[in-house]
Amino acid sequence: MSVLPSAVPSRRPSNHALTVIAIAAIIGLLYYGRDFLVTLFTAVTIGFLLEPFVELFMKLRLPRTVASFLVCTTALLGLYLAGLGLYSQVAGLIDDLPRYSNRINEIVDQAVARLEAAEKSVLQLFVPRRIRNETPPPQEPPRSVSRQRRSAEPPMPLPPPAPQPVQEVRIRPERSPLVDYVYTRWQAFYQVALLASFVPFLVYFMLSWRDHLRRSYLQLFRGPDRHAAGRSWQGIADMARAYVVGNFVLGVFLSVASGVFFYVIDLPYWLLVAPMSGFLSLVPYVGLPMAMLPPFFAALPKFDSMAPYLVIGTVVGFLHLTALNLLYPKLVGSRVHLNPLAVTVALMFWGSLWGAIGLVFAIPITAGVKAVCDNVADLQPIGKLLGD
Repeated sequence: MSVLPSAVPSRRPSNHALTVIAIAAIIGLLYYGRDFLVTLFTAVTIGFLLEPFVELFMKLRLPRTVASFLVCTTALLGLYLAGLGLYSQVAGLIDDLPRYSNRINEIVDQAVARLEAAEKSVLQLFVPRRIRNETPPPQEPPRSVSRQRRSAEPPMPLPPPAPQPVQEVRIRPERSPLVDYVYTRWQAFYQVALLASFVPFLVYFMLSWRDHLRRSYLQLFRGPDRHAAGRSWQGIADMARAYVVGNFVLGVFLSVASGVFFYVIDLPYWLLVAPMSGFLSLVPYVGLPMAMLPPFFAALPKFDSMAPYLVIGTVVGFLHLTALNLLYPKLVGSRVHLNPLAVTVALMFWGSLWGAIGLVFAIPITAGVKAVCDNVADLQPIGKLLGD
């Protein structure tokens, strides 16, 4: 008896299985294509940061291409000058590394001595004195008779060694640890440098072709979908610009305020420490302890007592809390609208995929996904799940 084709049950995978496969494929693409995607997102972030300056030049009746070229050239020149200033600070810090190393060794020795004193005090407190005094000292095991007899016999004379041909020894100059690290990982550094060389060109083309890219993007949709795509584009642009520009302004504010304080207390290498502390303070959740590490390290050879470190930690903590509680909600928080659980999960997800750079892009990428979900009817429940 033959079975009709219409009676054969369908074996097509369900929608849930296709969704799981699609999510797994996207995660694999994000992981294995992280170098390309990180380069692209870095260029997009810099583009959003420079877009207000391009619009400012365009108000002076300059074409977008000319305004984009002037802004990119000025940014590269400013980055070059800042690099020269930081290079002088880093070179001086490298010369002073032995002094910092000696100071760290002193601190470690003091900490070990205090731990040993604490252990001795605990031993005297909880172990009775009678048990401590009755503990026999370790004894050396007796040597066997045959070993004693062999040691008493005179050793046999050894034959003279054969003459070895004299070879010329070339002494290779010892490389520094930094040079040796770069030499052993030159392929990774080469790939990073190669991808980083594309960033200025990507930024320029994104700024100069912004209007063309937006029109071409909207042409991919028809009818109501085009309006939803336009709203999504605008929502992502507003959110990303607010997030990037707002965090940059906060970083500059914290760097300048910290730099003034470090200069007043005569902290070594304050020009290098201030921007590091200011921008590390913007890292979510762990920004405050990370912001304290650079000034604490720079102050090691200068201060021996605990009071200066308490003052530095208090001032850095005050600036961090002031910026994130008073300025951050007005500059950034009003555009992002992500709940704390979504932010934490996003940091864990992107940090596990891309490492440290993933922590930087976690919040703007998640906020961009929320902006798309808010403007697409079928995805609005996901946007509400991510929202505050």
